[in-house]
Amino acid sequence: MIEVDIEKRFSRHGDTSGAFSIAATFSSDARIIALFGKSGSGKTTIVNAIAGLVQPDRGTISIDGERLFDSAHGVNRSIESRGIGYVFQEGLLFPHLNVKQNLLYGAKRNGSAALPLAQVVELLGIDSLLSRDAPSLSGGEKQRVAIGRALLSNPRVILMDEPLASLDVARRSEILRLIERVRDELKVRIVYVSHSIGEVSRLADDVVVLNEGRVLACDNTEAVFNRADLRPHTGRYEGGALIEATALHHDTEYFLTTFSFDGGELIAPGIDVPIGSRVRIRIRARDVTLATERPKNISVRNVLEGKVTALESHAGAIVEVRVKMGTRELSARISRQAADEMTLTVGSRVHILIKAIAFDKRSMGLSA
Repeated sequence: MIEVDIEKRFSRHGDTSGAFSIAATFSSDARIIALFGKSGSGKTTIVNAIAGLVQPDRGTISIDGERLFDSAHGVNRSIESRGIGYVFQEGLLFPHLNVKQNLLYGAKRNGSAALPLAQVVELLGIDSLLSRDAPSLSGGEKQRVAIGRALLSNPRVILMDEPLASLDVARRSEILRLIERVRDELKVRIVYVSHSIGEVSRLADDVVVLNEGRVLACDNTEAVFNRADLRPHTGRYEGGALIEATALHHDTEYFLTTFSFDGGELIAPGIDVPIGSRVRIRIRARDVTLATERPKNISVRNVLEGKVTALESHAGAIVEVRVKMGTRELSARISRQAADEMTLTVGSRVHILIKAIAFDKRSMGLSA
């Protein structure tokens, strides 16, 4: 269990009238907990406080019942004694050391690594890099080594501060798979900082939503991204629903995978997961079309049935329609004109249309 209840105030050049403050309280026992919010919301300050790089003005920080910081009782554990690994946005490897030496630094910090060097090297696929100098590595290679160095420090928690921010799309996919392997094979707890809905919905078990230094929500990932009241902070354009589904069938001819959930079945781009695996699927509201009659002879592969539970309009061009299928709800973002012409009201029966190619397979990952 990670428990945080801290306050920290920053002034700008001594001018407290323009100060930024953190007042964050949350707890989670999730394998991966994400701190999510736009730039400047306080995410990095919080992970730095957990690491011991920033000292809060007031509060407590605990991991599994052990106090790392307690302002009331004068507790402030040193960085080295907290048992925390840190993967920074840019990797921050030691430039004067080669890859193997950077990795062994993590083990040296701990005195003795719980994981053998060979196991970490194999997991991360970096055997061919061991003799390379750190400055010669690509961005993705640096992040692999940074993760390895953190693992070899035998941490109880690894902090990852926007570890994919400087990587291209292909490298991001590689590192996402590696983080999933670390989660599933090594059972290491991770605090993951990001403002990417795709990354967080794929990786995180719990999400802490932050805005201007305050916690707006702390809950399981599906619940957070399905909350309509959080849309201004989780992204209206990227907003939608997150559904956990089971891989049912792989179509190797057309490279599609069929998933089942309690509201029906979904066909999406094929992903390499075993049949029976639980997978998170993000459905963006802008990718959902509604119809009052079941269409025929169309290219859309997913046609589901549901009932309208809510309509939200602010007198503009767009209406947000909530539709329930089984126990699951989706959002559809349609024009107000269309909603009026279809005479949609709460209780209306509709067909939900979603293109198979609308799903972003890079944000689809195995549930922990």
